[in-house]
Amino acid sequence: MRIVLHICCGVCAAGVVERLTVEGHEVVGLFYNPNIHPAAEHERRLEVARRVAGELDFHLVVGSYTPGEWFQATSGLENEPEGGKRCSVCFRLRLEKTYLYLLEHGEDAFTTTLTVSPTKSAAIINQIGSEIGGDRFLLRDFKKKNGFKRSSELAEKWGLYRQHYCGCLYSIKSDCYSGRCISQMMPVGQDSHFSHSSCNVECVML
Repeated sequence: MRIVLHICCGVCAAGVVERLTVEGHEVVGLFYNPNIHPAAEHERRLEVARRVAGELDFHLVVGSYTPGEWFQATSGLENEPEGGKRCSVCFRLRLEKTYLYLLEHGEDAFTTTLTVSPTKSAAIINQIGSEIGGDRFLLRDFKKKNGFKRSSELAEKWGLYRQHYCGCLYSIKSDCYSGRCISQMMPVGQDSHFSHSSCNVECVML
């Protein structure tokens, strides 16, 4: 089955793509994350996604970076806590774009790497995905069966940059999941500079 996988970051994608591939699926990765702030952080995470696409040999599609669209969608929810209504709106925005890509390109199913995170509710994400795409959304909780641990192992193996906040402006204000400030964000391992080879990368307007 050809699966469009929404990719929130390269580290999360690593273990998820590996698992889906072992299950016999063909993965098309979609990096669409207008929530990520600032723009330099978006580019940094995109570069990690490109690196993972090269390591695991899957096709990566890069959606447009449209933070204005995200701020408009989450307007009025600025004071929501992490994991609240703002996050649900954010999930929906990204999954709707993923489903749109599926329809436009005739793929079989879609899902997201978001559920591999120990800070994300798979139940909420799966509900939103099902509301959008019905049975074409692949219900998963990728953190199960040591999914997050496996992603972390691959990140360390490849020396990937690992962020310490979810991505949006408001998650920065929540002081990051690890309690470390943004200036302390460093890659795991020694090599934080990756090739910009885009043999597996396609940029699209969504």
